[in-house]
Amino acid sequence: MSVAPDLETTEDVINPPGDLYSDEPPLESDLHRLQMTLLIQCLELWWSNRNDFYVSGNITIYYSPRQLKSEDFRGPDFLVVLGTERRPRKSWVVWQEDGKYPNVIIELLSDSTAATDRGLKKEIYQNTFRTPEYFWFDPNNLEFAGFVLVAGKYQPLEPNAQGWLWSQQLDLYLGIDQDKLRFFTAEAELVPTPEEVAYQQTQRADRLAAKLQELGIDPNSL
Repeated sequence: MSVAPDLETTEDVINPPGDLYSDEPPLESDLHRLQMTLLIQCLELWWSNRNDFYVSGNITIYYSPRQLKSEDFRGPDFLVVLGTERRPRKSWVVWQEDGKYPNVIIELLSDSTAATDRGLKKEIYQNTFRTPEYFWFDPNNLEFAGFVLVAGKYQPLEPNAQGWLWSQQLDLYLGIDQDKLRFFTAEAELVPTPEEVAYQQTQRADRLAAKLQELGIDPNSL
């Protein structure tokens, strides 16, 4: 939700007795939705043995019990919070989460949001959230940038030879592959999607079956 304007009315104030539902509109296009889902699924699979993080997208971050409703600020397209319980949530309510803010935020730029993502949101993430790393990516023209918080101010991250940006918070690179923003390991290996993992497993099983048949062994008998 928002940075408060100077004046407020009773109906604008959120009174949070319980869980708050996210108040985000749908993502602008299928490209944006698929990109967000890809990032979430890849990280959840990569960290499948961890229970100390929360990853989500296009949900509202409520950061004040008397937060005003405003169209000037909407929740991030992708966020990661570290050092928290891995469980579903309706939204991210800072005062119900030990005061934790996201460690990493990624915004997916569009014609209607790019100015806000580069301006107002960047200010909020820097000055209010103190989010250590902020990235943006445009699925249409592939604009990609990242920033790290240094002494309270965002400084641009320097790309490596492949054009990837290192996330110290995630211990992964972010980079563009086949027009999609993807995660890469420090060893430059692509972090796979669930579908890619399933395909790799099928390929290995097929190769094993072929090898067994070469040895005169029926794979179905094993």
